[in-house]
Amino acid sequence: MKEAQRLFNILKLRKLTISTAESCTGGKIAAALTDIPGSSAVFSGGFVTYQDIGKERDVNVSKKSLEKHTAVSLEVSRQMALGALKKTGSDMALSTTGVAGPGKGEYGKPVGLVYISCAFRNKVVTRRCFFKGSRAAIRLAATKEAFRLGLDTFYKYGIKT
Repeated sequence: MKEAQRLFNILKLRKLTISTAESCTGGKIAAALTDIPGSSAVFSGGFVTYQDIGKERDVNVSKKSLEKHTAVSLEVSRQMALGALKKTGSDMALSTTGVAGPGKGEYGKPVGLVYISCAFRNKVVTRRCFFKGSRAAIRLAATKEAFRLGLDTFYKYGIKT
């Protein structure tokens, strides 16, 4: 995946690391990174926190946020990214939470709604996205957008390349 390769190259050049906390993408971000030869130089690790209990246990999402905002929310996405950053000690973390479908959305949220966050250098940037298509198409689009957000966040807050 070219988006993953671009972010990987920048992080490797700058000797920075990345981690992931994924819900609706189910590990696709981590898989795209680990498909790249030499990924251990950049990828610290990842969490697939599909259920709320995993979000709480693995990446320190607060139960209060889950109850108040639901798992598919800006607040939870941000906490997931920050939790992955803290748990792994990485320089950057990407997170996704959303509704990939099919059928009705969970928590009263529409199918295709995805929150993607990037935590980098004590900053967190979140995008609220709507993707259309099949479950697979939504998950792939969210994965690609996560890498784009990582690149955009790096260019905004990181060392200019």
